[in-house]
Amino acid sequence: MYAYGLLYLPVSTYSLVCATQLAFNAVFSYFLNSQKFTPFIFNSIILLTTAAALLGVHSEGGSVSGHKYSIGLALTLAASAGFSLVLSLTQLAYQKVIKSETFTVVLEMILWTGLVSTASSVAGLFASGEWRGIREEFAGSEKGKVTYVMTLIWIAICWLVYSVGNVGLIFQVSSLFANVIGTLATPLVPILAVVFFHDRMDGVKVVALLISILGFVNYVYQHYLDDAEEKKATRIEHP
Repeated sequence: MYAYGLLYLPVSTYSLVCATQLAFNAVFSYFLNSQKFTPFIFNSIILLTTAAALLGVHSEGGSVSGHKYSIGLALTLAASAGFSLVLSLTQLAYQKVIKSETFTVVLEMILWTGLVSTASSVAGLFASGEWRGIREEFAGSEKGKVTYVMTLIWIAICWLVYSVGNVGLIFQVSSLFANVIGTLATPLVPILAVVFFHDRMDGVKVVALLISILGFVNYVYQHYLDDAEEKKATRIEHP
């Protein structure tokens, strides 16, 4: 769903819609992980939802038809919800099933989920017949074969590093915190998309970008308050 969302949406719009995963994650964390709601978290959910709604009613035009734009928007929202659910379920697995606090557990979680997802992807690739187009795609790469291979290799490495850090944060803190850290760079993506992919940055996107930043600030400030309260409680218990 993420892949098709990116196919039908400009990078800048896609990245801002992905920010809604924080709102989804807050809801799932509340029901599955007993995450408490605070005014700042609630404000963040409202702001991020507003930013996504602005983009939802804003048609891109150009090479993206209205029909494909709507499909891309719906798929990206669904992917964000699904990804947030996975994060909350991962935390739930640590809390209720695994009940172990070692780095080996983090690696095992990444290993087994990675094996399942790889097997599913390979099976889908052959079942759909899309494997036949890999050689043609490789040979017709605009940047050359070496660039094509290096792009795939570095994508794999970056995703591996991300997975270790993401699951580690869920293990050490919470799925909500991992989602916040993982999406802190989202406000920068539309700017980079304008620089590298020549996306159009109009007024609606600027407003949505600013609203998203405010949403992130609310999340970060809430975690700052939680950390300060925890340190204060520690000093009281161990003066």
